[in-house]
Amino acid sequence: MRIIGGQYRGLTLASVGKGDLGAHLRPTTDRVRESIFNLLINGGYGNPVTGARVLDLFAGTGALGLEALSRGASHATFVDDGVAARALLHKNIDLTRAMAVTDIYRRDATKMGDNRSPGYSLVFLDPPYAMGLGEKAIASCVAGKWLSPGALIVWEESAPTLPPEGFALLDQRKYGDTIITMLRAPE
Repeated sequence: MRIIGGQYRGLTLASVGKGDLGAHLRPTTDRVRESIFNLLINGGYGNPVTGARVLDLFAGTGALGLEALSRGASHATFVDDGVAARALLHKNIDLTRAMAVTDIYRRDATKMGDNRSPGYSLVFLDPPYAMGLGEKAIASCVAGKWLSPGALIVWEESAPTLPPEGFALLDQRKYGDTIITMLRAPE
């Protein structure tokens, strides 16, 4: 697993091998991550990565948020309640030397609580598949005011997902056993 583009391009991140089923770690493949960022940057969204405050929910290794930082995001907050995931996050943040522009929250992404900082304009949502956790995480982020008006959400799941009420479905694509859904939060 490596950073695909930007200032950290080619950097190999700490690996979980084929994943850690007990910890629900299932890293987004390089190919899918590259497709996501090509879509974000070239898909008519006005490059939502540059300068973005990124929220990486169910962060795992942090590869999505770190890729965004590599490509010009201003800050990334990683949320994961798993011990193995947070250990990998710390290693990968150290590898990228991005400590000054990152936060790690030990928190259940479905119970975010109130946000005390500015909202996030780009959200990566990669919950354990087929457990209904994505919907709960979005509802929790809305309730806690974690999202900027019009925030872009990139949701990774194993099946097509429907947007929550008030959210606009922008795109949905299949990559092997992964479905990527792009949503726009209400203004």
